[in-house]
Amino acid sequence: MNGIQGKRWTEQTAGAVIGSAVGDALGAPFEFGPAGAFSARFPASGAAEEMCGGGGWDPGEATDDTQMAVLVAESLLEREGLDLPDIFRRFQRWASGAPKDIGLQTEEVLTNGGSWETAAARHFQVSQRAAGNGSLMRAATSAVYFARDGQRATMDAARAIAALTHGDPAAWEGTALFHELVRVTLEGGDPLAALPEILTLVHPDHRPRYATVLAPDWHPDRATEFNGAVWPCLGSAVWALRTTASFEEALRAAVDLGGDTDTVAAVTGGLAGAYYGLDVIPTRWTTRLHVPLPGFGDRVLELPQLLGLVHRLAA
Repeated sequence: MNGIQGKRWTEQTAGAVIGSAVGDALGAPFEFGPAGAFSARFPASGAAEEMCGGGGWDPGEATDDTQMAVLVAESLLEREGLDLPDIFRRFQRWASGAPKDIGLQTEEVLTNGGSWETAAARHFQVSQRAAGNGSLMRAATSAVYFARDGQRATMDAARAIAALTHGDPAAWEGTALFHELVRVTLEGGDPLAALPEILTLVHPDHRPRYATVLAPDWHPDRATEFNGAVWPCLGSAVWALRTTASFEEALRAAVDLGGDTDTVAAVTGGLAGAYYGLDVIPTRWTTRLHVPLPGFGDRVLELPQLLGLVHRLAA
C-alpha cells in the first residue's frame, strides 16, 4: 500500500469508528423523543452546544453502542483475531458493571447463565424476538478490523459476533450488510452503488426485507417496525447517507428521525464516517467525546485513546 492509499485508509477507518461514536453521543439525549427534536433545538448547524448531553448522559458521553464496540475492538487486538468466548466474557463483565443503558435483550442473554454458544439461541427460542439493532450498533470496530480480509471474511465475522447476543439471523444479516458496506467504502467503492450486489449475499430468507428498506425510494416514514429493530435502523442509516451531502447533514438527518436516535445515528456515523473520512467530523462534536467502560474500573477513553485504538485496528 503506497503512502497516499495508506493515508486514505487511515482517515476512512478512523472516520468510521469516530463517526459512529460521535453519532452515538450526539443522538443519546434525544432517544425516544419525537422526530425533528434536534433541529428544533439547533435550527442552524454550527452551535457549540450541539453535543449537549441530557437524559442521563453527560455532553459527549457515548452509550452502550460505543462501549460494546470498544470491547469488541480490544478483544480482537489482544487476542489477535476473533475469539468469540473472549468477546462474550468481556460483554458479561461490562453488563455486571451496571452500565447506564443496556438493551433488555442483550442484558437477558448476558445474564441468563448460558454459555457463549447457547445464551442467545436460548433467549430466541423462548422469546422469538431477537431482531433488535443491538448487534448492528456495535459493529464499526469489527467492520474496520476485518475489512482487509475481504467480502466473505468480513460478513462471516459480523454474523458470528452478532450471534453472541442475538439469536435471530435477521440481526446477523443486518450486521453483515453493515460490515460489507464499510469494507466497500474503505476500498474506495461507492456503497450505495454496490448495494444491489451486496444484497445478493444476504440469506434468501432475509433478503426481501432488506431489499425493501435499502431501496433508493424507501423513506423511514415507511418503516413497519420501530427503528430499534435491525431492518429500519440500517435502512434509516443508508437513507441518511443517500439523501444528504455531508457528514454533518447525515448525522442531523439521523437524529431528527426520533426514536432510537443514538443507535440510528451511530450506524449512520459509521457509514458516513467511512465515506467522508475523519477530517470532516466537526471538532465541536469530538472535543467532548468520551467512552466510559463500566465493569473495567474507572477506564474512560477519550478521542486520543479512541484514535490509538483505530490505528491498531487498521494496521
